[in-house]
Amino acid sequence: MRRLLSVPLLLLSTTAWAEVPRVATDIAPVHSLVAMVMDGVGTPDLTIPGGASPHSYAMRPSEARALTNADLVVWIGPSLTSWLADPIETLAGGAVHLELEDVAGTILLENRENVAFEAHDHGADHGGHKEHDDPAADHDGHKEHDDHAAGHDDHKEHDDHAAGHDDHKEHDDHGHAAGGFDPHSWLDPVNASLWLGEIATALAAIDPENAAIYSANATKGQENLAALQATLQARLTPLQGAPFVVFHDAYHYFEARFGVEAQAALSLSDGAAPSAARLAEVRDVISASQAVCVFTEPQFNPGMIEALQDGGPLKTASLDPLGANVTPGPALYASLLSGLTDAFVLCLSDTSN
Repeated sequence: MRRLLSVPLLLLSTTAWAEVPRVATDIAPVHSLVAMVMDGVGTPDLTIPGGASPHSYAMRPSEARALTNADLVVWIGPSLTSWLADPIETLAGGAVHLELEDVAGTILLENRENVAFEAHDHGADHGGHKEHDDPAADHDGHKEHDDHAAGHDDHKEHDDHAAGHDDHKEHDDHGHAAGGFDPHSWLDPVNASLWLGEIATALAAIDPENAAIYSANATKGQENLAALQATLQARLTPLQGAPFVVFHDAYHYFEARFGVEAQAALSLSDGAAPSAARLAEVRDVISASQAVCVFTEPQFNPGMIEALQDGGPLKTASLDPLGANVTPGPALYASLLSGLTDAFVLCLSDTSN
């Protein structure tokens, strides 16, 4: 196995590839980011289909072959797909492995354990920030600034990311075990922007002939994400303070980035089915917070809505954290975030403060 630990060393030891690098990715949002960077050169392979749960999936032979043939594997990491770690080691042992949650500068939030979430309960207060010297061609936009919500200047280092969360500490241990970091880190577009530069660097290291294309694509993708983030922030800011609960605690990064805060989740971030006791506690949270919206997912059991009702009817809207109903490709990531925003506006526009 070759890990992407020292890009300069890898650049010195790697010769030009006769063919376009074969890249295997885990989930559709990561596939989309890689597809952005590879646009005009090649297309990555998707290991986990959009409609499948990344927490547990049995690969088909074609997906296993994609790993076996890969020159580069790009995945979130074992906190999301612990079952994928062994196949990557055994089937793609000779490939370069880019684990996105280990990229320096990635924002990581601790799992929320309690049924009722504290206001602005962002785990380690974005303790996942590390200084990031982006080795891709001139991706130098990760400097300090005071507020990314107004300006979005190339996703630079920030002290305030939307709701005054200014305690950004460095850390070296991502705590991937249970009770560690929430694995849904792709739902923060600042992380996605950072990763575009790292993906370009990894591709350039094994395919220097196309390095300029990868770099230009990453820069264009970062600019597009900055514009998208500003647009989504303008739509979501009026909804801040509106009380809601979610079926699956998969949206912590999206909530934190845009300042829309869930009151509770029926299921923890690992997607496990909620117990009767947890349902009762969530119902109490709904009553106490006067939440009128429950965000569901395709696998949500409609009968749970009745179990959660305590008086008035609950509005519902479906959230899709993986882009299951979107065609895989470069446009999926932006469509995914826009779809989440549409659902928030639909369900919360009449209930915000």
